[in-house]
Amino acid sequence: MAPYFLRNLLPQKEKTEQTRPLWEVLASLTWTQWGLFFSGWLAWACDAIDFFSVSLTIGDLKDQFHRPTHDITTSITLTLLFRSIGAIIFGLVSDRYGRKWPLIANLLLISSLSLGCSFVQTFKQFLAIRSLFGVGMGGIWGLASASALENLPVEARGIASGIMQQGYAGGYLIAALVNLYLIPHTTWRNQFRTSAGVSATAAIIRLFFPDSEVFLRARREKQTGVEKSSKSKTRIFFHEIGQMLKNHWQLCIYAVLLMSGFNFLSHGSQDLYPTYLVDSKGFTKFNATVATIIGNCGAIAGSIIAGWLSQYIGRRLTIIVFVLLIGAFIPLWILPSTFGKLAAGAFCVQFGVQGAWGVVPILLSEISPSAFRSTFPGVAYQLGNMVSSASAQIEASVGQHARTTIMTSDGPKDVPNYALIQGIFIGCVSVYVIVLALIGPEKHGSHFERGKTAFQAGASKEDVDSAGENEVHNLNEMHDFDRSSMGSVGAKEKERVIQLVETKRPSRKDSYV
Repeated sequence: MAPYFLRNLLPQKEKTEQTRPLWEVLASLTWTQWGLFFSGWLAWACDAIDFFSVSLTIGDLKDQFHRPTHDITTSITLTLLFRSIGAIIFGLVSDRYGRKWPLIANLLLISSLSLGCSFVQTFKQFLAIRSLFGVGMGGIWGLASASALENLPVEARGIASGIMQQGYAGGYLIAALVNLYLIPHTTWRNQFRTSAGVSATAAIIRLFFPDSEVFLRARREKQTGVEKSSKSKTRIFFHEIGQMLKNHWQLCIYAVLLMSGFNFLSHGSQDLYPTYLVDSKGFTKFNATVATIIGNCGAIAGSIIAGWLSQYIGRRLTIIVFVLLIGAFIPLWILPSTFGKLAAGAFCVQFGVQGAWGVVPILLSEISPSAFRSTFPGVAYQLGNMVSSASAQIEASVGQHARTTIMTSDGPKDVPNYALIQGIFIGCVSVYVIVLALIGPEKHGSHFERGKTAFQAGASKEDVDSAGENEVHNLNEMHDFDRSSMGSVGAKEKERVIQLVETKRPSRKDSYV
């Protein structure tokens, strides 16, 4: 018999047969659900705008601080290294107290630090602020992913994952447009001031929407005297953290290894891409930026399609298919010398890279210990970022030794052979990601939002994929009751039915929320 990870590559038939059509699910969403999803998407876009402000202004930063490319990319490495600290801090605070205020604080922090970047005068000041920036940026992804996905119906989470993840490409696109049309007429400092303004706006928008339903429910229980005191909940919370690490340490290691591969894939193909086109292909900065925009259009398309597809063929199989597409288009990424063909290569490769990435938010949320679906995905993602933090520096350093010659208007010119470097780099990482995706776990369609919160006893041992879904299945079987189908029912009638179900629920010592 085939190994379990191969038999589990396709989702179980019953998980795809009884789902509602996507259009029906989307039509049933409330304005609050749309708002929470958009606020998560926008927060992740802010992270990308802030991060890629450095990549897009490397040439200006080299002139400002009189440093080579290798030194400027040190700031990228430091930002990625410090992100894991922010993921731990903001992730734990979010799982303990809720999604809303930690995300608002996180966005205001990166806004202030981005503004600070626009006023630095020395390279040391720039490195120091970018290091602190990493702490702020580290919390965004876990909080944004949890906020965007956990409030949506299960059937919509695949495509929502793809759209949410491409807040990253959307942010890159916004940053590239600013760099294309604003910076040439002003100063590189306005790139960071624009980032600060967008992040502050995102914080204000998040202010107008409530917290996630699971935390609102926990607060209602506290008001009715069901919950323990705040001190008791905090003690339980830290106990459950230790138990989660004890029970799921192998899963934690796997998630970090997988995210290391994914981050090598994205940073290896993005961080030095504009520099690659300018230095190795002889493009103007304008054309390099336009090619970057085209590549991100491919990223957005790939991620949305992959997220939608994963709902039907499974998360891991979708990742494998899209990573295989990357390998197929690497020659188009590195061999041509004309703008049209290289831009097409950028579109196709980023279609594969970010298509595979579009499945990551929902994959990590589903396999995560449900009570820690801000901390677990966020820390795994950012530790992977830390491992891959030297991607741009590796490529820039090897480029000092791997050289090639291009023809310019002034004759032959010796340049770094970034085409060869990136081709080999992306190819090796693609194989690594395919292997890890193939052997990894998957809990397709898990109702992770029905699990316990992190400050409830026993949350770390809960298997939501079996326990949470079985609980719902039992309720449906006993009462023909489905909360997701009650969108058109009046509030009072809805509350009456919910109370009826709760009174007939089989009693158990640690009932699921």
